[in-house]
Amino acid sequence: MPRDFTTIVSGLPRSGTSMAMQMIVAGGIEPLVDGLRIADADNPRGYYELDRVKSLRTDKSWLDGARGKVVKVIHLLVPELPDDRPYRVIFLERDLREVVQSQSAMLARSAKAGGALAPERLMAVYEAQLRQVHAWLAARPNFSVRIVKHAALLADASTEARGIAAFLGDDLDLAAMAAAVDPTLHRNRIA
Repeated sequence: MPRDFTTIVSGLPRSGTSMAMQMIVAGGIEPLVDGLRIADADNPRGYYELDRVKSLRTDKSWLDGARGKVVKVIHLLVPELPDDRPYRVIFLERDLREVVQSQSAMLARSAKAGGALAPERLMAVYEAQLRQVHAWLAARPNFSVRIVKHAALLADASTEARGIAAFLGDDLDLAAMAAAVDPTLHRNRIA
């Protein structure tokens, strides 16, 4: 069935957005990606990104080719999406302690300097950013949002696949979506 909306996958960095992209693509929705950022130790199945998304503030032209497809947009850029078209947003939420731990591990693996903020301060910044993005989304009738909890996705991929498919259109391959989730890649757990 043709989708007359653009599917957006969003969330904080390291919140499971690549995993959600993999699920949705496995289910049968074409991704809007360029393959510039290749798979690595932090995302062995790939990032599923479109580099042009980073320029969303100044270049929205690529959105004209996004209808019916799925594209990943980092949480801070969601408010840059124009109000002139319909969207369905899959928004990933993960325990902020795990997000910060995963980001630190990724920076260490890539030998990059860590952020200047202490973990507690970074979590407070993220909480404020998430509140702002969710308030912005709630005020826009052309944005439908489904929150997907990272932990729930890992615990029961089949149930989450059914929920995502119902949100995006029931003609998706549920078995392929659930199979795209690999719990062994959940390396930064908080007990």
